[in-house]
Amino acid sequence: MSDNLTIKERLEELKNIEEKIRLGGGPKRIDKEHSKGKMTARERVDALTDDGTPFDEIALWAGYGMYEDVGGCPAAGVITGIGTISGRRCMIVANDATVKAGAWFPITCKKNLRAQEIAMENHLPLVYLVDSAGVYLPMQDEIFPDKEHFGRIFRNNAIISAMGIPQIAAIMGSCVAGGAYLPIMSDEAMIVDGTGSVFLAGSYLVKAAIGENVDNETLGGATTHTEISGVTDYKMPDDETCLNTIRDLVGKLGPFKRAGFNRIDAAEPEYPAEKVYDIMPANRSKPYDVKEVLKCIVDKDSMTEFKEGYGQTLYTAYARIDGWSVGIVANQRTVVRTKKGEMQIGGVIYSDSADKAARFIMNCNQKKIPLVFFHDVTGFMVGKRSEHGGIIKDGAKMVNAVSNSVVPKISIVSGNSYGAGNYAMCGKAYDPRFIFAWPTAKIAVMGGAQAAKTLMQIEVSALEKRGQHLSDEEKEAFLKKITDRYESQTMVEYAASRIWVDAIIDPDKTREHISRSIDAADHNPDIPEFKTGVIQT
Repeated sequence: MSDNLTIKERLEELKNIEEKIRLGGGPKRIDKEHSKGKMTARERVDALTDDGTPFDEIALWAGYGMYEDVGGCPAAGVITGIGTISGRRCMIVANDATVKAGAWFPITCKKNLRAQEIAMENHLPLVYLVDSAGVYLPMQDEIFPDKEHFGRIFRNNAIISAMGIPQIAAIMGSCVAGGAYLPIMSDEAMIVDGTGSVFLAGSYLVKAAIGENVDNETLGGATTHTEISGVTDYKMPDDETCLNTIRDLVGKLGPFKRAGFNRIDAAEPEYPAEKVYDIMPANRSKPYDVKEVLKCIVDKDSMTEFKEGYGQTLYTAYARIDGWSVGIVANQRTVVRTKKGEMQIGGVIYSDSADKAARFIMNCNQKKIPLVFFHDVTGFMVGKRSEHGGIIKDGAKMVNAVSNSVVPKISIVSGNSYGAGNYAMCGKAYDPRFIFAWPTAKIAVMGGAQAAKTLMQIEVSALEKRGQHLSDEEKEAFLKKITDRYESQTMVEYAASRIWVDAIIDPDKTREHISRSIDAADHNPDIPEFKTGVIQT
C-alpha cells in the first residue's frame, strides 16, 4: 500500500482503476458492438441476472498491467462471476468482444479455468455467453498445448456434465476453431441469428485449406446450425430474446441437494462494518488486535475462542457470520506475552500457535464447519530457539491439516501473506473455495526490505567477483531499484492481475462476501471423509 495513503484513499484509487477496466476495449469498441445490434458482455450479464441481486465478479483484475506491448487485455477479455438467474445462483462466463474481439490470451485461459473450478467445487450451474475470435495466435504456445491450457476447458465441459452440473451456452458472436467445442459440449446451446456463428474453420481458412468458396453465414450461421447440422438447439432473433430464454431454462431446472451447513437467524456485528477502517492501521508495521477487526464482521456475541491462552499469535474461534457457523483462523498482530514471560511477535507463527491451529482445523473438519482464514502473517518464527523447538514439524502439521481439509475454506488476505505463512493460512495453492484480498494485502515470499537487502547482497557479491566495486551512493541507488521492483510485485494489484486472489474487496463488505461464499459452497452436498495421513509429533 502507498505509504502516504489511508486505507480508504487506497481503496478509492483501486476503484478508479476498476472503472476503467470495466470499460473493456473502450467507448469506440462498445459503440461498434452496439452498431451490430449486439449488447456488450457486461450489458448481457446485467440483463441475465435478477434485478437487485449482487453479481460477485471473479478476477476483474485479471491481465491488469500485462500484454501492454499489444495494447493490454482488460479483465482478460472475459467476464466471470456468480450471479442469480431466475432465483438460482450460477457461474456466468461472458466473452468481451470489445477486447481484441474476445481473443484468448494466456490469462484468459487461466480465468476461464478458475470459473469452471469454482463451478465444479460448489456445484453451480454454468452459463456461457460466447463471443470470441479464438486463441490469440501470436501467443498460441502459451495457450494451446499444456495441461492447464485451452484444451482443459473442454475437458472440464465433459467432467462438469458427468457431475450432473447444468451447462447452458449461447453463441452471441464469433465462435471458432477449438472454441467451437465449448458451447456444443454444454447441455444446451442457442445461437443468435445474424451475429452468432460457429465453425471449426472460417471462410478464409476453408479457402486456403481445401479451395472451397463459402461465406461465414452459410458455413456456420444460425440457420445452418439449427436447420441443417443440428449443432445448436435454439435459434434466437436477438440478444434480448436469447438472454430471456436462458432465464427461462434456468428457472425450470430441477431441485438440488445442499450440504446443509449450520445456519441460524443472523445477528448484526458488535461494531459497524466501517469501523474496520479505524481499527486497521494505515501504517502496516503497527500492531492491532484482530479480535477488534472480527467484531466488525462476525455476529455479535457469537465468538467462542479455542485455546485462548495458548499459541496467541494465531486467533482460533468458532463464530457465526451472517448466521453461518464458521471456524476462524486469524493471525494476531499484537505482541503477546506467554505464561513463561516470553514475548512473541505479532503476525509470526510460532510452534505453539501452529500446533493449536492444526488441532482447530481438524476439529472443524470433524464437525463439518467451514473455515475462514484471515491472513496478516510475516511467516514462521526463525532462529536457533525455534529450530531446536521443532518449528518445521509444527508448521508442517498445520500445512498438513490445511492441505487435507475437506470443508469449504475461504481466505481473506487482509494484510501481509509472506512465505510459508501464506501456505499455512490457506493461500491459493491450498484450494480455498474463494480467496479475497483487502487493499492492504501484500503477497510475497518475504517482506520487501528483507528481500531487497538479500537480493542486493547477492548482486553486489557477483559484481565484486567480476572486479566491479560499487560506491556507497551506487549501492544505495541499486538497493532502491531492487526495492521498488520487489515492492511492486507484492502489491495487491499484481496478485489480482495473475488471479492469485479472486477479487479485491472493500473491507467493510467482507461479511457479505463470506456469507455468499458459504452459500455457494452449500450447493455442493459432497463432503469427503477427512484424513490427514502421517503427522509428525
